[in-house]
Amino acid sequence: MSVPPAASVPSDASAPPGASAHSGLPAAIAYFSPEFGITAALPQYSGGLGILAGDHLKAASDLGVPLLGVGLLYRHGYFRQSLSREGWQQEHYPLLDPNELPLTHLSEADGRPVRVTLTLPGVRPLSARVWQAQVGRVPLLLLDSDLEENGHGERDVTDRLYGGGSEHRLRQEMLLGIGGVRAVRAYCRLTGHPEPEVFHTNEGHAGFQGLERIRELVADGADFDAAHEAVRAGTVFTTHTPVPAGIDRFDRELVARHFGDDAELPGIEAERILALGMETYPGGEPGLFNMAVMGLRLAQRANGVSTLHGRVSREMFAGLWPGFDPEEVPITSVTNGVHAPTWTAPEVARLGARQFGHLPDGELWELRRTLRKRLVAEVRRRLYDSWRQRGAGTAELGWIDGVLDPDVLTIGFARRVPSYKRLTLMLRDRDRLTRLLLHPERPVQIVVAGKAHPADEGGKRLVQELVRFADDPRVCHRLVFLPDYGMGMAQRLYPGCDVWLNNPLRPLEACGTSGMKAALNGGLNLSVLDGWWDEWYDPDFGWAIPTADGEAVDETRRDDLEAAALYDLLERRVAPCFYDRGPEGLPGRWIGMVRRTLTTLGPRVLADRMVREYVDRLYVPAARSHRALDPSAAAGLATWKARLRAAWPGVAVDHVEAQPTPPSPGGAAELGSVLSLRVWVRLGGLDPADVAVQVVAGRVDDADRITDATHVPLAPASGSDAEGRLRYEGTLALDRTGPFGYTVRVLPVHRLLAHPAEAGLIAVPSRTTSEAAGVLMR
Repeated sequence: MSVPPAASVPSDASAPPGASAHSGLPAAIAYFSPEFGITAALPQYSGGLGILAGDHLKAASDLGVPLLGVGLLYRHGYFRQSLSREGWQQEHYPLLDPNELPLTHLSEADGRPVRVTLTLPGVRPLSARVWQAQVGRVPLLLLDSDLEENGHGERDVTDRLYGGGSEHRLRQEMLLGIGGVRAVRAYCRLTGHPEPEVFHTNEGHAGFQGLERIRELVADGADFDAAHEAVRAGTVFTTHTPVPAGIDRFDRELVARHFGDDAELPGIEAERILALGMETYPGGEPGLFNMAVMGLRLAQRANGVSTLHGRVSREMFAGLWPGFDPEEVPITSVTNGVHAPTWTAPEVARLGARQFGHLPDGELWELRRTLRKRLVAEVRRRLYDSWRQRGAGTAELGWIDGVLDPDVLTIGFARRVPSYKRLTLMLRDRDRLTRLLLHPERPVQIVVAGKAHPADEGGKRLVQELVRFADDPRVCHRLVFLPDYGMGMAQRLYPGCDVWLNNPLRPLEACGTSGMKAALNGGLNLSVLDGWWDEWYDPDFGWAIPTADGEAVDETRRDDLEAAALYDLLERRVAPCFYDRGPEGLPGRWIGMVRRTLTTLGPRVLADRMVREYVDRLYVPAARSHRALDPSAAAGLATWKARLRAAWPGVAVDHVEAQPTPPSPGGAAELGSVLSLRVWVRLGGLDPADVAVQVVAGRVDDADRITDATHVPLAPASGSDAEGRLRYEGTLALDRTGPFGYTVRVLPVHRLLAHPAEAGLIAVPSRTTSEAAGVLMR
């Protein structure tokens, strides 16, 4: 069984999004994210999620997509990183003055700054002002609680990104979601900007925006269920994590305390709110409130951020749609992209992808050497500053002038430092790594950067382990660790590296866009097949690190095997390809890979492509659903679902008869046969128009599960029989070789459902109903 096929992306990359296929473009889309990486001058990001959000806004501006960004303004940003003399990560939180940032106040007509107010338990107010940044044509609203009228605790709600305990995080997310909607309403009121028809929640942190919109509709007279349906119709939810540990989960009692008559969203029962975040699936914890679960229940459309991550997400959240195979869980995928003008070196941007197909090898190679030489100078400058911060005197640092070589194969690795990204996998066999770094004919040099979360002691130990190895006088000129990784550093690092290394534990990398940014500049990728690389890997673009992810392999053994595979690739394939020079002193095979990366892979990884996919596959359908779900239609849909759920226990596939043509001796059908089906169904009082009866057929795996399925509708053939059953009939062509089987199922249908699994209801034959539904061929 599979999700519906994705709509194709327009082939004409120059067509404006409002034209042709985009004729249903929403009047506006509100894009909520806890962090935005717009520019180094506005440090409101920690890593990939924020950089992705910034690139999303920039690409929307380039394309003319009417996006409106919503986030928080953190007075200390994330944190600045330095190293102690011993190589231990140290955090610094410089105070940011909004008046010195590229921001303006959102003000009322009389000049007073706009205030957004939330109510905390005990009827305590939490006020926030609204700052505005302009990202090209896209406005970005940032809420700031550091106001004198707030109490000390309330002022600190927007103190820093991803800091504080559970209650602090909950209040941040309430301000982002609930306060964010109120800021959007104020902005539209004051500027005449169109009200958003679509609300896009970038990860679960902003999920409370759906509750605020429900509150608005309830205040206008809708009941909760009708308001819920109306809000879902216009909401898109993007999940970015492939692991449950990456999701914000709060104690139910903490959440309950923040909602109700003496806190936020009065008039909405706290139990209705809590039910949205309940982990009602097997293995879930009923005492916790799950922000991603709420995000999925408040959104009619959801997606992961790569094809593999979409598959992982469907499996991870399948329990929310019991009875459906993971392949049919209504979570699609839109693979992330990166904003070329932000991440492409000026020299590369001036040439453009089309010219690289005709650029002589010598000129392309010289371009890559120019970028590498610039990186070497940047690394030396930053390394000198780092050692000065570590307490070294000028007289100790003469060796830095010899760090890195502009003619040596240069590998980059720069990430956040959670354990699954495996910062120190390269250190698994230090002697072998040292031999690679110091090879007399084919040396390698590596530039590493990354921040561990301030509360992650394990991540800090990984940083220290890497730094101590880089401090070794034998290799310090070939391997460096640069502290305080951020956008400014990244914009020099990506273009200057010949190879971008990524070695996460598969499949824990949702997308991993850093390698995309390297590819835009002609860098080749050396990566585990995870995230986007699993989708677009090609030998023309780099190398795939084999994974040892079988169930029988323990974590230590897996790291040993994959590290060995990494060393083998570097030693036997990557370095020889770089240093194998032809008669003119040029590495012909390498230059060919660089050229194909720039001309073929580069256009695929663009944020323009990503935003177009969001428009075609998610924003336009969500806008149509939003328009269709007026108050009357939303109330009707809510009533229909309530009737459906009440009656569904009485829905059953009662009997199945199958007759192959031509007849098959022994009961096993043959290829080319046609199966005539007659199915008796009980509808439990529902109308036949409320359901669809289908045959699901396809190949059968070793566990007798149907895969690669097709769905064939059956038609009602008569009225009710004496037992109140309806008969459905149809035919199934047996057109595949190998093990082939089928089953029958009943699903709800309604013109306002976006997906057959949306209602989470399904009826299939019981084991005793009939032996006819099963395996037909072996």
